[in-house]
Amino acid sequence: MKISKKIDQSSKEGKIWWSFEYFPPRTAQGLQNLLDRIERMRALGPEFIDITWNAGGRTSDLTAEMVKTCQGILGMETCMHLTCTNMPKEKVDIALREAKLSGCRNVLALRGDPPMGKDEWEAVEGGFVHGIDLVRHIHQEYDDYFDIAVAGFPQDQLLPPEERAQEMKYLKEKVDAGVDFIFTQMFYDVDIFIEWVKSVRAAGITIPIVPGIAPIQTWNGFIKATSLAKTKIPQSFLDVLEPHKNNDEKVRELGTKLVADMCRKILKEDIGIRGLHFYTMNLEKGTKMLLEELNLVPRLETIKPLPWRQSLTPNRRQENIRPIFWANRTKSYLSRTENWDEFPNGRFGDSRSPAYGELDGYGVSLKQTKEDALKLWGEPTTFAEVASLFSKFCLKQLSALPWSDQIASTETSAIAPQLAKMNELGFLTINSQPAVNGARSDDPLFGWGPSNGYVYQKAYLEFFVGPKLLDLLLTHIERDSNITYYVINKQGDLRTNTHSEGPNAVTWGVFPGKEIVQPTIVEAISFMAWKDEAYELGCQWANVYESGSPARNVLQTIMETSYLVNVVHNNFKDPNLIFEPFFKAGEEYNAAHPNGSPIYNGIPN
Repeated sequence: MKISKKIDQSSKEGKIWWSFEYFPPRTAQGLQNLLDRIERMRALGPEFIDITWNAGGRTSDLTAEMVKTCQGILGMETCMHLTCTNMPKEKVDIALREAKLSGCRNVLALRGDPPMGKDEWEAVEGGFVHGIDLVRHIHQEYDDYFDIAVAGFPQDQLLPPEERAQEMKYLKEKVDAGVDFIFTQMFYDVDIFIEWVKSVRAAGITIPIVPGIAPIQTWNGFIKATSLAKTKIPQSFLDVLEPHKNNDEKVRELGTKLVADMCRKILKEDIGIRGLHFYTMNLEKGTKMLLEELNLVPRLETIKPLPWRQSLTPNRRQENIRPIFWANRTKSYLSRTENWDEFPNGRFGDSRSPAYGELDGYGVSLKQTKEDALKLWGEPTTFAEVASLFSKFCLKQLSALPWSDQIASTETSAIAPQLAKMNELGFLTINSQPAVNGARSDDPLFGWGPSNGYVYQKAYLEFFVGPKLLDLLLTHIERDSNITYYVINKQGDLRTNTHSEGPNAVTWGVFPGKEIVQPTIVEAISFMAWKDEAYELGCQWANVYESGSPARNVLQTIMETSYLVNVVHNNFKDPNLIFEPFFKAGEEYNAAHPNGSPIYNGIPN
């Protein structure tokens, strides 16, 4: 959705909204960590985010890639900065084309800073000279497809009258060329900002103004940023902060209150502004503290319209059904399916498609570097040590496993003790969901979807297990007619007790004025496609360790001899029923092997 429409919608609903800005990091690991942070900060409820185009245009490719990731994988409405610096027309057109393909509808058009190593700004051959040239070009090529923003500078209010009038004239010309809203440079003198807004309105500019708010993180960072931008600091700020300039924690605490008071005054003033844009500097805590100080609480519907993350790329916006297997690896699922040509009724795709099951273009890979993997998982040399890592993940004592890009989901806490016990008994769990019988859609643990609805889930478990323990498990599962399962080995031999060729809906919601929504399913073909990825991730974990090492041998043996199994309990009224066969099989196995016979041949317990 265009940002101007989001602003208008929030205004009509009388809501205060907020948004975040990020910049592309310089390193690959920094990029991965930033994407993790953006995903965490999504829970703070921003209406949109924007991604800067670094000074001199040096990170343009990275900006475009981040926009694609945030729109498509994280499902966040994104605004892309675009500058004239070092940007010939052809490069501008490539950036705009990629933005459109990613589903991005918002561009901040800037002249930009001087290129690296130069004091004066200069246009490249065949490039644009002013921000207004970029605005006109975007409209010429894309008509009204993009919402276009430009920068506003409250500090202009301090210029001599003639210069101030000239800057206002330039801003009005940009707006008249087809600008939809204005982002302001950061400021700390709220009275100057309010005066500037009134001057903008007096000049006949009526489009939304989005105030740029910079949390105060440290004294040195505060002084450096304001010096570079020539931002006026009120004496009242200096009086409060300078006595504590050697205490970063105190500066952030006091700075948060100062900036929060500034925000309150902006929102209270009769200038038509009901939103705040936070310059996060890619940091999390300062922005979170400021939102908490302002008592701005994220709205559930903004955060979780479906139980999984919706993509905002054009061809997937209507997608409303997905297999559960990629619940913890969204990027892999989207990459795998981005070239499919069938999306009937928003379904994840027709399993008869010849493109079905292809791995993404980069292949399967661990998210962690070798160094990070060793810090995270150590060097397990026995099956019990491997199982302990799986248990710790379920209990949120471990931040990731190869099969999950992030810490265990909040709803996992409802069944964490049972999952931990399963792992101790020899069932290595990689995906799960608890049974839910009519939780409200605003439930903090299970809720999703529109207001005044009710959501349901069948209990689901997915795990690796050795052949002997699997045989025992299946004897108990077969006694419960409400359980369906799929079992597959690394070679692709599939067996199941279900006689239906169609999918089994394992999540659904009932909402006022809508048909029943079934967003998450289990079915055979997608499980077979997921199998390759699931085993490959385990093998890559093994390859973190040296050839012939005990850790590699343990993990390789588990991957070579395990079965991958998914189990659904179709009685969603009793959340404990699904675990009974596992506990019985595990206890039966231990009773039959009192001396601790290994579950996997050749692996020490």
